[in-house]
Amino acid sequence: MLYPKRTKFHKYQKGRFKGCKADGTQLCFGKYGMKSCEAGRISYQAIEAARRAISREFRRNGQIWVRVFADIPISSKPTEVRMGKGKGNSTGWIARVVEGQILFEMDGVSLSNAQQAATLAAHKLCLSTKFVQWF
Repeated sequence: MLYPKRTKFHKYQKGRFKGCKADGTQLCFGKYGMKSCEAGRISYQAIEAARRAISREFRRNGQIWVRVFADIPISSKPTEVRMGKGKGNSTGWIARVVEGQILFEMDGVSLSNAQQAATLAAHKLCLSTKFVQWF
């Protein structure tokens, strides 16, 4: 489970998504990648599940770079608890993703293998994504 060792605050506000991202929209490390087509929130479980799907498809060949990191804590109140009495405890971590942000990068495999891995990983994510290639 990947999450930060410490954060500035224990609990954050939900926040809103505004516009597109200027940085993080181009491939930097690999030849192939997955780019988000919409803004949203991705949990650390979904990021890890997508990474495992890509790794399994590559059969431990190739290289994968994860370009998103779940650094925002999510709080929720326990079930069957009445309203009020403050904000709930942290229960998980999410990454805020904006439209056009690169989620994963891949290298060291063929084009068809990378496309198949991206399709498998896209089923694990709650956002729509598209496959991008470095020219």
